[in-house]
Amino acid sequence: MNNSRKHIIRFIFILTGLIFLVKLLFIQVFDSRYVQAADNNIILKEVIYPYRGLIYDRNNKLIVFNEPQYEVMITKKDAFIKDTLHFCNVFGITKNEFNERVVAMRKSRGYSPVKPFPFFKQISHEEFAKIQDYLVDFPGFTVEARTTRKYTVPVFANALGYVSEITKSELKKDTNNYYQQRDHIGKSGLESRYENYLRGKRGVKYKIKNVRGVEKGSFREGELDTLSVPGETLISTIDLQLQAYGESLMKGKAGSIVALEPSSGEILSIVSGPSYDPNLLSGRNYGDNFAVIASDSMNPLFNRPLMAQYRPGSIFKIAQAMVALQEGVITTNTRVPCNRNIIGCHGPHSNENLQGAITHSCNPYFHNVMRRVVNQHVLENTYEDTHVGLDKWREHILSFGFGQPLGIDLPNEKGGLIPSSSYYDRAYKGGQWKYSNIYSLAIGEGENLVVPIQMANFAAIVANRGFYYTPHLIKSIGKSNQPLVQYIEKKYTTIDAEHFDVAVEAMAEVIRSGTGQYRAKLKDIEVCGKTGTVQNDPMPDHSVFIAFAPKDNPKIAVAVYVEDAGQGARAAASIASLMIEKYLIGETERPWIEEYVLKGEFLQ
Repeated sequence: MNNSRKHIIRFIFILTGLIFLVKLLFIQVFDSRYVQAADNNIILKEVIYPYRGLIYDRNNKLIVFNEPQYEVMITKKDAFIKDTLHFCNVFGITKNEFNERVVAMRKSRGYSPVKPFPFFKQISHEEFAKIQDYLVDFPGFTVEARTTRKYTVPVFANALGYVSEITKSELKKDTNNYYQQRDHIGKSGLESRYENYLRGKRGVKYKIKNVRGVEKGSFREGELDTLSVPGETLISTIDLQLQAYGESLMKGKAGSIVALEPSSGEILSIVSGPSYDPNLLSGRNYGDNFAVIASDSMNPLFNRPLMAQYRPGSIFKIAQAMVALQEGVITTNTRVPCNRNIIGCHGPHSNENLQGAITHSCNPYFHNVMRRVVNQHVLENTYEDTHVGLDKWREHILSFGFGQPLGIDLPNEKGGLIPSSSYYDRAYKGGQWKYSNIYSLAIGEGENLVVPIQMANFAAIVANRGFYYTPHLIKSIGKSNQPLVQYIEKKYTTIDAEHFDVAVEAMAEVIRSGTGQYRAKLKDIEVCGKTGTVQNDPMPDHSVFIAFAPKDNPKIAVAVYVEDAGQGARAAASIASLMIEKYLIGETERPWIEEYVLKGEFLQ
């Protein structure tokens, strides 16, 4: 009996030992959770943030670079502050601010007392130099190196965009799970559009720490460490000198300037007025500065070249002429009396041919021309005939890039509006309508809406005699120095090339002896342009001008809108000609025109 009891007890001990041995085998060999848990107690994971890609102008002048900044991290379980007043003095805060930070930290999502958490964000290099020697006085506080965006000149802000910390909603949209809390991401402009190229790739470094949190060197001699990969460099199409000049001309005004190279679609300058210094939306004061800029009644964050939608005004008459020629309803010799009983007009002229009608911007002429396009009497019913004719007209106008986004490499581009027959069916709620109801379209008024980038592109189309390349801001990415594929495709209008000759000649005549001669004529450069005065009731008219130069083998096409500035021959024509002069010559030879623009006395 005693022997059997002894065997039972021995068996229980052996069985218990076997159970522990098997359990240890699983813990040490098959189940990695315990190894990971042990490692987590001794391993400090340090994220190495990459340098964001740089941005240069077309002449390899640096526009955007990175400046070091730092974040002071706190690991609550290791933190000890012997003298709170000393801590506050070092970091330049009050005791109330210190307490507010502690409360905010504890309420923050993602806060853990055993993990590093940002206590001070976006400390500049200069600020860090003042505090780094004192960090040893505060156990549990460490420093994490980051970078912030800096700008060589305070221009180009609306197109560049800005970078800031990723939001919860943006994290949810990240289906690739690339981003983590506290990462920075491009929020607008080129920073947003080319985020995947600019952001680079994070690295990581694993370090060993003891139970007191003191670092003891690399984990496994760094075999698990990875290097960060810098973001790609962007070479932009912008001429930084021209951009800065354009912004100086637009200072104190609302509107836009878009200048591009007709032969490539490369944007040379894109100015939105008013704008802001891009450095304000970078660094520690980003939040406060953003609130001030966003609350400005003039809305500096609104990117007018892409988002403002205006009536095109008289500039649209060139497109009307091209459509009429293509449809065969007029020739270049067609003459129409300037009957001002039909529609108002301006200036002394009458019974012009097509070139004269464009030069003198004759409203009755283009009222007649569009009627011929819309009512070609293909159907007996006048109302149905107008429906068919309007949609045919619209198809031609859309081929110029109007009525839809052009596809520029910036977010939030608007498309404007070129109304269709279905648009008027909805507007008249199924009632009948005909040409007499919509004739204001003929002179660029009525329901027509265009975006400034479209008008610059239209000037390039005329300069090219019928085709364009999608306007864009980035020439190449990285070291390839190769143009992006989507921007080398020629896009043709529905208008035959020979029909553009009369438009080119008429636009040249506008500058030689027409409305543009006083402020847009240049000494040794033949400029082709067209003025426009856009109705803006009850406010003053907008001043509009498009141009390209030289007449043959053009190098630059420009569109300028100046809100509430009256006639296009004044503010807009002056600014456009100065931009052309600056780009082609390098300086202005007409200081009195420059002074006229800078004073801005044309604003009403």
